[in-house]
Amino acid sequence: MTENGFYNDFDCEELEPRPPDYRSVFQRGHDRLVHNAAFRRLQAKTQVFLSGEYDFYRTRLTHSIEVGQIAGSIVRRLNSTSKQLNRDFHIDEALVEACALAHDIGHPPFGHAGESTLHKLMLPWGGFEGNAQTLRLITEIIFTSGHSRRGLNPSRAFIDGVLKYKTLFSQWDNPVNHFIFDDQAPFLDFVFDGTQIPAELSPGKPLNAFRSLECQIMDWADDTAYSLNDLVDSANAGFLNVELIRRWAGNLDISPEREKNIEELVQALGEGNLERMMNRKIGSFVEAVSLVERSNFMSEKTNRYRFGIVVDPEVQAEQMLYATLARNLVFRSPQICQLEYKGGYMLQRLFQALTENYLGRNCRHQGQPELALLSGDFEREMDQTGDDDPRRARIICDYLAGMTDGFANRIYKRMFDPDFGSIVDLI
Repeated sequence: MTENGFYNDFDCEELEPRPPDYRSVFQRGHDRLVHNAAFRRLQAKTQVFLSGEYDFYRTRLTHSIEVGQIAGSIVRRLNSTSKQLNRDFHIDEALVEACALAHDIGHPPFGHAGESTLHKLMLPWGGFEGNAQTLRLITEIIFTSGHSRRGLNPSRAFIDGVLKYKTLFSQWDNPVNHFIFDDQAPFLDFVFDGTQIPAELSPGKPLNAFRSLECQIMDWADDTAYSLNDLVDSANAGFLNVELIRRWAGNLDISPEREKNIEELVQALGEGNLERMMNRKIGSFVEAVSLVERSNFMSEKTNRYRFGIVVDPEVQAEQMLYATLARNLVFRSPQICQLEYKGGYMLQRLFQALTENYLGRNCRHQGQPELALLSGDFEREMDQTGDDDPRRARIICDYLAGMTDGFANRIYKRMFDPDFGSIVDLI
């Protein structure tokens, strides 16, 4: 195996020491992620449109695969065009692709509505955030079989590569998103090896913006994928047409460059060439990325912070235009919002039933044993918690967040629809 001087022992350290094998620690993390049930379940989780409604819409899984491909393309281009990099000193493709493939693994069913619903329900116990749940999965709970849950035993570089946000829940004032859970502080300490974070990187936006090179690449690959490909799915679903886009753009005060982007978009849409145009855009978005050197409190410790990326501002502005268009014309449409409301309502009812069954001293100390409403692995963990309601609430949240759209729908019907379900049904 060729040595790569870009990474050192600090980058490659895993949470628990493990004997080496034929793979690098980065390849090992990549492989363990791909062959995991939590990754496969993304095939039945909503990206924009409910999974299963049509077979050509993107799901969380196909979106994640596309993000992984784009991230890998960025790495290959930077490795071949950046004068600072060479055969023996380069960005690791397996590491970056693993970060990209994992970036949405913590997201619950029913898209962003599911995430916001779980956050509101979990506010008394530390909130919920999709990226924080991703961190929780890879470090603590992604393997659920056996007598205990455990993580992937990821490397420091892998953990840092998915850590888009580094602010704790309690460090925000009434946070809506963009935080990690308070009990994940040890993993933040592990990422920085206990190095004191300077005062100028205060909790909130300054600290959240402080990202490793691999995390920056993953984030731009994600922005590229959803801003371009979500528009293609939206057009195929009938949510976008030439007249609607022109009317929307006519109410904006935009630059000539953005007007050109709109004209290009409506022309491709009118000619039926939108997907082909957006596929070409992916290449230009990849080529908009450049490697830069930077100086910060971690740059002497690791090349992951000595180097970073910058994206051409014009391409960034174009990406924001497409993302805003999709948000205004598609994600806020009545059809999408109504379906999201329904998904959020189902999660709320399920959460309420589970917390009534498992939380509070009354449900365990009046001679009435709890109903076994969770699967066996989660029941065993509940048995080990005693009266620790915050921990019990987090287990319930893990159970709901891990559901696919279809699984959540079936469990909801089984628990609340008198005409649905049988004792011989497979869950």
